[in-house]
Amino acid sequence: MIKLIVLDVDGCLSDGKIIYSEDMIESKAFNIKDGLGISTWVKIGNEVAIITGRNSKIVQRRAEELGVQHLFQGIKDKDRVLKELVSSLGINFDNVAVIGDDLNDFKMLNLAGRSFTPKNGVKEIQDIVDVVLSRDGGDGAVREMIDSLVDSNNQREQFMAVWL
Repeated sequence: MIKLIVLDVDGCLSDGKIIYSEDMIESKAFNIKDGLGISTWVKIGNEVAIITGRNSKIVQRRAEELGVQHLFQGIKDKDRVLKELVSSLGINFDNVAVIGDDLNDFKMLNLAGRSFTPKNGVKEIQDIVDVVLSRDGGDGAVREMIDSLVDSNNQREQFMAVWL
């Protein structure tokens, strides 16, 4: 049973574009369906972590809005952070699902019990993951992953009960 999902941001939770205004203000777009899936995953008693290579106040705000319990930003060694998190939670890697889209996610994806990449993940990542999703990053790929995990965990009734 998957108890922890681990999310990369750029290319998974967002489309991977980083937009700067003339005033050098950064913006990102997040998919609302991903957000509802994440917050519901948390509400039914599961864990969520974001492990990302960049630092962004936008990501911090989004994580807080969704109830993400574990946020790690500016991480270059994602697999080390994941190992420490799994140990601190007292679970094993069979209980972990990870979504990533590029080479800096490679080692982290290899640790996971279930690994996913968006449809537009790089070829090297598509070659090693368990599931290449039908949706692009930032376009509902995380929700697609969560829906799959909810079903494989036999948690669909709980998931639906949050809203119905």
